[in-house]
Amino acid sequence: MPVLNMKRNKIFPSIHQDKLKEYKQRAAFHAAGYAAAIHLNNKAKHLPPVLLNIFFKEMDCITVADGVTYHPAPNNYVAQAEGGRFIELLPDSVDRLARELTKHNEAMVQLVEDYRLIFEADIVNLLIGPLAEAKYIADIDDELFNHRLVNLNALKNYGGDFGLALINEYLQSFFADKQKNEKLDALFTEAFDFVNNDIHWAAITKLAHHILGSHRENIICCEEINLMLDQSIAQFKDRRGKARHRDNEWFKVTAHHIKASYAKSLKSADRPSQAVLNSMDHAEKDALIFELFDWLEGLEGQES
Repeated sequence: MPVLNMKRNKIFPSIHQDKLKEYKQRAAFHAAGYAAAIHLNNKAKHLPPVLLNIFFKEMDCITVADGVTYHPAPNNYVAQAEGGRFIELLPDSVDRLARELTKHNEAMVQLVEDYRLIFEADIVNLLIGPLAEAKYIADIDDELFNHRLVNLNALKNYGGDFGLALINEYLQSFFADKQKNEKLDALFTEAFDFVNNDIHWAAITKLAHHILGSHRENIICCEEINLMLDQSIAQFKDRRGKARHRDNEWFKVTAHHIKASYAKSLKSADRPSQAVLNSMDHAEKDALIFELFDWLEGLEGQES
């Protein structure tokens, strides 16, 4: 979680205010991303709920030097997500213990697999916080957000130092050396895809804005966080469903116009069957419409 250590600066108030605003926004998206991961990602994996609250702490001001670069420090968070982990105390070697438990007892295999699932979920969720902060920065700077520009090593620039150190402890505890890099790459991809998902990002953004507007509260409790995330997901799906319904109606009307006006000229081999049309997804329908418009323009050019 990004933290801010800043001293008073009355000489450059504009620098102070701009950086203060930026730090607050970054911290809010970091906390919101982690909270969304705890609730939405865990629920998608059918994992039990985990308690998580967001606390607010006071900040000092910013020096000119602090205004140049991003300096995380151990305390003094704008907003801090506390809790959320399934595993608070890491054993020395889960991998070795798992081998011993399952060697002579097949009944323990499922137990070990369940533990591995929550183990990996903790790692993914720890990655989602700094990734949400990174995506927020990319969006406001109008830059691309992809695996090449925002990789695992880059997370230290987005308040990810603590999380990366903790993740390393997880990996040391569970996976053999030869598995660590491969496993971490896979979990990073999972976390990246979660943040880059439109539905999840809408929920993260709504929660971040709520955090930024919660000036008079010292805490946002777990129940409020989860309710807000669920409502955001439901609202996004409702808006998208209505938009797709409108698009589908437009598709039907346009397709009917094409069929009625130019059916005789269109070769039967070029006509997709109703079954094919029904099986098309949203993108495929859009592509077909554009192809048909191109065909119409060519046909009208021949007639003129």
